[in-house]
Amino acid sequence: MSLTGITARLREAEKSAGRAEGSVTLIAVSKVQPSPRVEAVLDEGQRVFGENYVQEAAFKWPTWRAKYAGIKLHMIGPLQSNKAKVAVDLFDAIHSVDRPSLAERLANLANARGASPDLFIQINTGEEPQKAGILPGQADDFIAACRAMYLPVVGLMCIPPDGEDPGSHFRMLAQIAERNGVEGLSMGMSSDFELAVAHGATHIRVGSAIFGDRAYAK
Repeated sequence: MSLTGITARLREAEKSAGRAEGSVTLIAVSKVQPSPRVEAVLDEGQRVFGENYVQEAAFKWPTWRAKYAGIKLHMIGPLQSNKAKVAVDLFDAIHSVDRPSLAERLANLANARGASPDLFIQINTGEEPQKAGILPGQADDFIAACRAMYLPVVGLMCIPPDGEDPGSHFRMLAQIAERNGVEGLSMGMSSDFELAVAHGATHIRVGSAIFGDRAYAK
């Protein structure tokens, strides 16, 4: 696949779901991808990227931001509280607000800076003990608590469990968002983003289908 192929699939998914063209943001997940691959996608015009690791993103993106106008960087991996200060200076959006202590840290930083990245709350829709995220039954209270701290909660995010129908998890996330008046839905990856679009995704996260297999260090 390629950026062109994924974009074509996304446009078709929007059309099939009766949604406006361009209503879904494609986040190109560039974590641990070699620089030439990322630069090739930048040269094709992609400007929204997702990273999982603060340190890696801080190393890579300042140079590209100086070269390419209009880059938007999204933090989509787990965020340690001790790296939150670097993250809020680097990222335009954080998709992994997953616990009260992190929300409090982000609120303190936002107060000190006078600004905050857009924030998505991660919901553990499968209630998997090994996975980060707020449990569905605690989501309403956590969203309210974040808003009480004046955090800019623009959306919710989920990662459905492996081996389960992702549609039920996308539907659950959309229901939580609707009853709380949250518009953004970060859900759907390479194998299931068309289904996510049908359930209302506003952001999809696609990596290897654009860039090729990731190049992890050995």
